[in-house]
Amino acid sequence: MSTYTAPDQFTVGHIHLKVKELPRALSFYVDLLGLQVMQQIDNQVAFLSAGGYHHHVALNTWGHSLQGPPAPRTTGLYHVAFKYPSRIEFAKIVKRLVEAGYPLTGSADHGVSEAIYLNDPDLNGVELYWDKPQSEWPIDANGKLQMYTEYLNVDALVASVA
Repeated sequence: MSTYTAPDQFTVGHIHLKVKELPRALSFYVDLLGLQVMQQIDNQVAFLSAGGYHHHVALNTWGHSLQGPPAPRTTGLYHVAFKYPSRIEFAKIVKRLVEAGYPLTGSADHGVSEAIYLNDPDLNGVELYWDKPQSEWPIDANGKLQMYTEYLNVDALVASVA
């Protein structure tokens, strides 16, 4: 097989999630996380964005099964991650979630980023994070990136937002 490297400008264009009830999912992604509805077709599909892009997230009820979410520790989506542009913007959304009493499933300092974890109403894993400046990333003596998982003080993060 030939060697191929994706270009530096490669990005993830959007995610498309199956949900059980579109209004319930919209409550999470729009009302809580602040995405905007770019287009909605009945209670079947909605295309959501930040900043006016055609869509970053699509939610649909197409072919929905009544069986519920996949069992833990099976194959499938582990989580989707949403990147915030700065620590202050990340702190604002964390504060919003904490004040709303929305349950977090985890938090971490990964050396390269700080993150919180939660589930949407359909139990899809969601990570919200911000990247630290690349100059602060943990690099070993051989020049290799050394990411880790350490404690993130969520209370201090929330307190940093006025």
